[in-house]
Amino acid sequence: MLDLSLFPRLNFLDLPTPIEPLEALSRHLGPALNGVRLYVKRDDLARFGIGGNKLRKLEFLLGAARAEAADTVITVGAIQSNHARLTAAAAARAGFACELFLTRSVPRIDAAYMRNGNRLLDDIFGATVHELPADADSLALAEARAGVLREQGRGVYVFPSGGSSPVGSLGYAACAAEILAQSAAMDIAFAQVITANGSAGTHAGLAAGFAAAGSPPTLVKSFAVLATEADAAAETLQKANATLALLTPGATLTAADIVIDGSHRGAGYGIPTDGMLEAVRLMARTEGLLLDPVYSGKAFAGLLQDVRAGHYAPGSAILFVMTGGVPGLFAYPDVLAGT
Repeated sequence: MLDLSLFPRLNFLDLPTPIEPLEALSRHLGPALNGVRLYVKRDDLARFGIGGNKLRKLEFLLGAARAEAADTVITVGAIQSNHARLTAAAAARAGFACELFLTRSVPRIDAAYMRNGNRLLDDIFGATVHELPADADSLALAEARAGVLREQGRGVYVFPSGGSSPVGSLGYAACAAEILAQSAAMDIAFAQVITANGSAGTHAGLAAGFAAAGSPPTLVKSFAVLATEADAAAETLQKANATLALLTPGATLTAADIVIDGSHRGAGYGIPTDGMLEAVRLMARTEGLLLDPVYSGKAFAGLLQDVRAGHYAPGSAILFVMTGGVPGLFAYPDVLAGT
């Protein structure tokens, strides 16, 4: 069992998040499942901010910020960043001022994308938002802003896109231990845990957590939605080892321990694919559950393709980590509306 008591942590979640069978979807897919059993871990559920996987990271990130006596947190992301929205919400709840440096990373300038969804919520949660061009070095600008605030006597804690620092990734190391405990209690041996891979912290934390708990890090597989498969694999390995070093000094993972599929990224980050559209609609119309168009929609499309292709043995149990991101749906009305 992982001991995370040495790391400052705030309480943002009701844990463990539930694991549920996807019974209606499974009935709909029928023989196409080849006997594979599908489950979902509901990391989209939360007390505030509309929820999502970033809250696991923010428990540790804002815990560290409080331990350092910070009064302001600054982070970076894309215009429709789920991480930015939840940072703003968590900062408001915990009493921090919040500043967001958001880049126009997706080639969209329409009102729905630029002002609705997560971007609207950033303002409602009270964050100070700095909008930047796509090629801006947002983290460097965030660090420069932190320097200005520190000169004014403020305590500032800065963290990267997705909250995917080693400290932030501890949230998903804790999730790995949680999954193992739930698996044992449910008497289900999951053959694979599936997630999306953007800033790499979710996969990195899960791989480090499984390794630290004595389980194979290859238990987790992710679908890259931001970087290419090769770049995502390299970044995930680096972050997994940095996280593992906090948990089990001296332990290391190799490239063979990181399983990533880049075939569902499509034309790039935030750009819709046919597979994502099918996955979002299928989950909504069978289970009443909402995948997001940028992360979980593409990852679940990958899972569906693997199952249909016979990638898993009949009877295997597969767990999909549902990472939230519902506000992002409202930034894509032209794509998602209709049939």
